[in-house]
Amino acid sequence: MNQSVYNFGGGLRQDAPRSRDKTIVGGKGANLAEMAGIGLPVPPGFSITTEVCTAYNGAGKTFDDALRAAVADGLKHIEAATGRSFGDPANPLLVSVRSGARVSMPGMMDTVLNLGLNDATVEGLVSGSGDARFAWDSYRRFIQMYSDVVLGLDHHRFEDALEIIKEDNGFFADIEMNAEHWQALVKDYKAIVEDQLGKPFPQDVHEQLWGAIAAVFDSWESDRAKVYRRLNDIPADWGTAVNVQAMVFGNMGDTSATGVAFTRDPATGERAYYGEWLVNAQGEDVVAGIRTPQYLTTAARTRAGAKPLSMEEAMPGAYGELATVFDLLERHYRDMQDIEFTVEQGKLWMLQTRSGKRTAKAALKMAVDMVHEGLIDEATAIARIDPMALDQLLHPTLDPNAPRDVLTRGLPASPGAAAGAIVFDADTAEHRASLGESVILVRVETSPEDIHGMHAAKGILTARGGMTSHAAVVARGMGRPCVSGASALSIDMTTRTARIGDRALKEGELITLDGASGEVMAGEVAMVEPELVGDFGTLMVWADKHRRMKVRANAETPLDCQVARQFGAEGVGLCRTEHMFFDAGRISAVRQMILADDETGRRTALAKLLPEQRADFQSIFEVMAGLPVTIRLLDPPLHEFLPHSDAEFADLAEATGVGVDHLKRRAGELHEFNPMLGHRGCRLGITFPEIYEMQARAIFEAACDVAEKSGDAPIPEVMIPLVATKRELEILKALVDRQAALVFAEQGRTLEYLVGTMIELPRAALMAGEIAEEAMFFSFGTNDLTQTTLGVSRDDAARFLGPYVEQGIYPRDPFVSLDIDGVGQLVTMAAERGRATRPALKLGICGEHGGDPASIAFCEATGLDYVSASPYRVPIARLAAAQAALAASQL
Repeated sequence: MNQSVYNFGGGLRQDAPRSRDKTIVGGKGANLAEMAGIGLPVPPGFSITTEVCTAYNGAGKTFDDALRAAVADGLKHIEAATGRSFGDPANPLLVSVRSGARVSMPGMMDTVLNLGLNDATVEGLVSGSGDARFAWDSYRRFIQMYSDVVLGLDHHRFEDALEIIKEDNGFFADIEMNAEHWQALVKDYKAIVEDQLGKPFPQDVHEQLWGAIAAVFDSWESDRAKVYRRLNDIPADWGTAVNVQAMVFGNMGDTSATGVAFTRDPATGERAYYGEWLVNAQGEDVVAGIRTPQYLTTAARTRAGAKPLSMEEAMPGAYGELATVFDLLERHYRDMQDIEFTVEQGKLWMLQTRSGKRTAKAALKMAVDMVHEGLIDEATAIARIDPMALDQLLHPTLDPNAPRDVLTRGLPASPGAAAGAIVFDADTAEHRASLGESVILVRVETSPEDIHGMHAAKGILTARGGMTSHAAVVARGMGRPCVSGASALSIDMTTRTARIGDRALKEGELITLDGASGEVMAGEVAMVEPELVGDFGTLMVWADKHRRMKVRANAETPLDCQVARQFGAEGVGLCRTEHMFFDAGRISAVRQMILADDETGRRTALAKLLPEQRADFQSIFEVMAGLPVTIRLLDPPLHEFLPHSDAEFADLAEATGVGVDHLKRRAGELHEFNPMLGHRGCRLGITFPEIYEMQARAIFEAACDVAEKSGDAPIPEVMIPLVATKRELEILKALVDRQAALVFAEQGRTLEYLVGTMIELPRAALMAGEIAEEAMFFSFGTNDLTQTTLGVSRDDAARFLGPYVEQGIYPRDPFVSLDIDGVGQLVTMAAERGRATRPALKLGICGEHGGDPASIAFCEATGLDYVSASPYRVPIARLAAAQAALAASQL
């Protein structure tokens, strides 16, 4: 049997590898053990493993006797290290009970502080500390937190009781209340518990402890934790550890304090200490926005123009010790650290360290700076950046020259810019975002229950909270712009109105946030395109040096191609020609071609389209000169191009001279019950070869024209879609080759080109060995390959795939991240069989999965030559390809 409880601190040697293994004791427990092991001041405690969480949830939420005995031994370890006894009325030991998953999930799971207080031990805390105010303040905190987290009572009742006492005594802040006020509030709190629970607040400290442990394990399955796991691809079977630790108190007067700090600025990446602190407070006061925190450093306070003293000024001794710890931890972990600390009557205690969440901009700066500082190497820097986080940098920011109607300023909690409609609750944010609307979530302060709305929103604005509040930390992790602590903001939920000074803003009105300056503006402010230079450019150079696969773009317009080249694309992996046909200037000719009664009529219409197609390809080849461009011949069902309204039929009748009734009858003949599995793709080329002839001629004429003008010939790769048999490809490849020969003879030049196919049907994957006898390349169209393998329509899947992912049927949406077990097997099989026939067969992927890092890692392992992604995802794919190559090299 594996050990279920691991002790740390109190001078204990941390020799057991499992005691520092994040998969066993969670990130918090592992780092507490690590800090204690290197001699930092860590309150003693113990960690209950993640394995216990899994067993607890699988055994009807019960604990066995072996675990109870192990926890009792852990308590003895803390008692021996502190000289206090759990439940002792004369010399009570108080503990905190915290979660600790293997990866940081800020605010998603539950914590209980000051556990071990009851009507007897609070008196012992009074006499032992000599501070009645501190003792009764701690007791009221415990009752309120335990009632919310463990007993599931309405926390608003407790908040209302606190506000009543403050109002009755004319107090503005909690810190103004004395021992008598807190003692009276404890009496009120206990009455609230008995009223809601039907029995008194639990006085048995062991009952309290096991209630808190169960609550932390239960919070792993809370709705907010499930949403966070889904958004961050955290497996449900990882579970959380529980950390039980001796309490140290930041609320013991003016020589005590608590704070949260980062060893570098998590918003900008600047090498400067960054954080907030509060005198005479406990940790939740800082992160929950209960009190306005103060700046950690004098430099930060000066920049902000704030009056309250920084910790550097008010507690120079403790601050100096803390700065030494910052440097030690950053060198030890070789990464920026997010640290929680408490000062108890002048003594510094470390409560947590972890690699801090940061914006994409900060992550890039830190990674590049740390390489230059010799702290890490290039490979570590590449591996440290989340490819999807780059998305924060690839989109427009506020135009500095645009007019701004500034309503107020708050704290610049998470940089970036966002504009959208005001919404006041998470459910509304999620609903309106699902309809395609850009929304800004505006709250007094956010809580973990808001996680789904924060994810749906383009930006977040709060009236309360500091730079390390829940809103700030979660927004930075999500890459959402956030302005917190906008104190001029008030919200009336009855009328669903926000007021800023004399301005009233109704729900649905547009505002713009600038998370870099903290400005909140009325209306929508103009944006500018990003410039991908500096640290971004440096990291991309390193990534390109270490990756093996090429990265192309899915693009069918010159603008798309320009964006793709700007982002480092090495060609076009998918040019969808059907998008060109929908242009208003040519749709009439397309419809004329489709509805023609015979080949002559179709060729007449296609003759009108030829110069248009040639011009399309010329503009693309000019941008991508010298690079491969994979052009997919016409693929979608013809019904997509047909007229729908009477007006459209009338316009077409006028243009063609054919009666409306005849056109409608012809359109009816083309109707299909399941067009996505019908007359589309290569089936069009087989039945109407003149369509593919026109497109092939346009491709080769355009390529010759660009080669003549620029001298830098493009490399056309003509892709035949939806092939299921070798014979289909054989017929259509011959058609393309004939057109190439004709054009080259007419132009007096030849160009390199390839003819290949898109593997998007299971039969094509199975018969890849035969198909490769004709194909020069395979491009895996994983959108359709996923549909045809799973038998699921991508357009309809959103209605039911959510529950499938939540219940673990699929680990992720298979249209977002490749179904490696199923669809991946077909890709691997096709690659192996294709190359067995043609060793030099070029292999790529052009579905939406080409921009997904997990799918890109699979492509690297499978030996594909390139991935193709949407233009804005090209940098993401470049970085992910480098990470995949580096990971493969370490196997």
